[in-house]
Parts: sequence; C-alpha cells; structure tokens
Amino acid sequence: MKYAFPDNFWWGSASSALQTEGAREGETTWDYWFAREPNRFHNGVGPQQTSTFYQNWKTDIQLLKQLNHNSFRTSISWARLIPDGIGEVNPEAVDFYNQVIDELNEQGITPFITLFHFDMPMAMQEIGGWENRDVVDAYARYAQICFELFGDRVLHWFTFNEPIVPVEGGYLYDFHYPNVVDFRRAATVAYHTVLAHAKAVQAYRAGHYAGEIGIVLNLTPSYPRSQNPADVKAAHIADLMFNRSFLDPVLRGEYPADLVALLKSYDQLPACKPEDGFLIAEGKIDLLGVNYYQPRRVKCRDSAVNPQAPFMPEWFFDNYEMPGRKMNPYRGWEIYAPGIYDILVNLRDNYGNPRCFISENGMGVENEQRFIENGQINDHYRIEFISEHLTWLHKGISEGCNCIGYHMWTFIDNWSWCNAYKNRYGFIQLDLETQQRTIKKSGEWFAATALNNSFEKE
Repeated sequence: MKYAFPDNFWWGSASSALQTEGAREGETTWDYWFAREPNRFHNGVGPQQTSTFYQNWKTDIQLLKQLNHNSFRTSISWARLIPDGIGEVNPEAVDFYNQVIDELNEQGITPFITLFHFDMPMAMQEIGGWENRDVVDAYARYAQICFELFGDRVLHWFTFNEPIVPVEGGYLYDFHYPNVVDFRRAATVAYHTVLAHAKAVQAYRAGHYAGEIGIVLNLTPSYPRSQNPADVKAAHIADLMFNRSFLDPVLRGEYPADLVALLKSYDQLPACKPEDGFLIAEGKIDLLGVNYYQPRRVKCRDSAVNPQAPFMPEWFFDNYEMPGRKMNPYRGWEIYAPGIYDILVNLRDNYGNPRCFISENGMGVENEQRFIENGQINDHYRIEFISEHLTWLHKGISEGCNCIGYHMWTFIDNWSWCNAYKNRYGFIQLDLETQQRTIKKSGEWFAATALNNSFEKE
C-alpha cells in the first residue's frame, strides 16, 4: 500500500541549541546544575558535551540536505545571544545564528526557529525564573531582538518548546532544575509562560513580519481505563492539567473554565492581573507544532488522598498500565501510533482544525552499536516506528485534519538532558570520541520517503 502526502509537505527533523551546540558564554540552569550535581546526569555527561553543531553546522546542514529535508527546527539559545538575559547582545552569537539561517535557506531547507527550549539563562533563574514577571518581560525583549535580527529570513517562529515540561520537571516531579515540588509555584510558572508566549506573539504581530508564529506543545492524549464515569473524569482532569493548560490559551485565547474552577477550589490559582486576560487573548497562534511520543493512560484513584501530603495532579487520577501494551523498554514509554491520529482529530473537531504539523516524534534506543551491519546501524525498529505513526498521520490528513508536515526527533544523536547519551534518537549515528557522523538505515529510509513524498507499507 502506498501512502502519499500532500504537495509541499514538510519533511524534516528537530533539535535544540542546548542539546547540540556545546559550551556558550552565558550560563544556563543546566550548566549550573551540572556543575553542582553531575551525579544527576547519565554517566556524568553534561551540556558542554553535545554534538558540536557550533563547530560543525556547515557539514551538518549538508547531512540534512542528504536526508532530503525541506525544513528543520532548532532553537536560539537565549543565554548565548544575551548572556545575562537582559543586557548586551553577543555579536558572536548573532554571527553564528546568521550563518546557520543563511546556510539552511541556501540549501533549500526552511528554518523553523524556537525561542525557548528549556534553557533558562542562570541570571534569569537567580531572580526567580518564570515565577518572576520581570523574566516574562526580559523574554519578550529577547524575542523582539530575535525577530529584528533574523525575522527577514526566518518565516516560522515558535515561542516555546513543550512549555509543560519545565513546569513538571522543575516544579512538580524533580527531574529538572530548580528541583522544586510545589503545585502553586508550578501553576505560576505555567501561567507566566503563557503570558511570555503572548507577549512574544504581540511583538511579532506588531513588527508586521512576513512569516508566522506559533508554539510547540507535547500533546499526550489521556485515555481512561474504562468508560466508568470515575475513570472518564480522571482522564478529563489529566487532560486539563497536562494538555489543555497550554492548548486552550494558545488556540482559544482563554483557559478552560473547569480547570480554573478546579484550581480555585483547592486554592492553587496563580496571582492574576486584570489586563492578563486581554494579553492571553492576543496570544492566539498561526501554527501549532505537535510533539507526540506516548499516550497517558489513567484511572480513578483507588484510595483517598492523604490530606497532609502536598497538593499534586495525582490527587485526581492514577496511572494505568494497559494490559498488552507495546513498550519501548529503553525509555519506559508506551508505543501507541493511533495516538497521533487522535490528537489530530481532537484538534479538527474541538479547536477549529488549526494549521499544525508533527514537530517531534521519535524513539530512543540504548546501545544501538549492537545493530551495526557493514559499518551502519540497521535501526529497522525506528523505521517501523516512523512508518506506523505516518500511517495514522496519513489517515488523519485523509479525513480532513490540517496537518502539513512531519519532523522527527532528531537528525544526529544528541545530548538529552539528564539522560545525556543513554538513549539515541538520531537518523545519524554520532561517535562521541571522534564526532564522526554515520547515516543509519532509518536516515536512508527517511531520505527516500521525503524525496518521494510517500512510502510503501504492506
């Protein structure tokens, strides 16, 4: 069976500044945390040891070309461009990003640029990070500077990548710095991130640039264990907290009323100003990036909450392991390709069918060198993973969903936060000692799919 995609479909991959570029002048929260707790990072490998894109951008872009990318998403590092977050612009950073953007355009690869991909400048974190409205203003200024510097050649901008992750990681579940566990503070961080997003959108619109602006959200469909009302309610609350807390403001310009009511009833609402509502309404986007890796399966809680325990999302649901589920054992994530279709149908039916694309999808695998055949990693499992997801994506498009592209995470094996290089995601294998790049079987498969704008599957 042949699966053909619409004309001008975006084929590409995604990466980020912090995970690929290497050391920078301005310190980020990651540099700071790694210097103090290297034990929190796999094999003690920190954010200085990335895939050296800062040195090898030109040859790496040639590899993107070889993989027949017509588009590629990366981010600008706020801490590289403005080392203290608010002061002088670093001219070396401007040169670097200019060269990358110009080379991508020259090679026929459309640059998609994210402004914030988890890399808070440490100077900004020291004054409270996203808990402080001054940081919201500093981010808006940084965004404005980026638009002025690069907006003539970058036509697709994204304010944030997966903004729920710094909320979960830094303020709820202790897997990112600043390692706080406090729901009220988490809610404030999430709220101020939405305000920062809206200010950047406002600045972009005011500049009358030729392109478009959006956001990248990791949407994790919440599936109830059963249709029992208690399970359905549990899934609804999980969806409100982890998906709709960002999806509704950026597509509808307002928060879901039932989320506001729920948080209010537990006295967990962040402090709001009267003019915030107008600002959030101004933050409606042109383009939505959807990162999809795994579903969230939930059931109602079997036991009462301990009222002495800190308030957490899990007061309202428990995770549920579906029998017979297919797993990626290396990441501990369920593989569920129909989820990509369910996301698109939800956007079509409940959000006015916005222009969107799959901005990340991927599979991290450990010790891939055991699959080397004739000097090349035969990652047939990744080809199967991508083709299954693309099959469901194709179904969504054929049923009228407005999805116009597919980007894989990622093009070269890169540094991945606390996991460092434990799991590899790339189309291209990276040898850490030599920095040698070698295209995997999946890279060849993707190059052919992008070239033909289609693939065949039995």
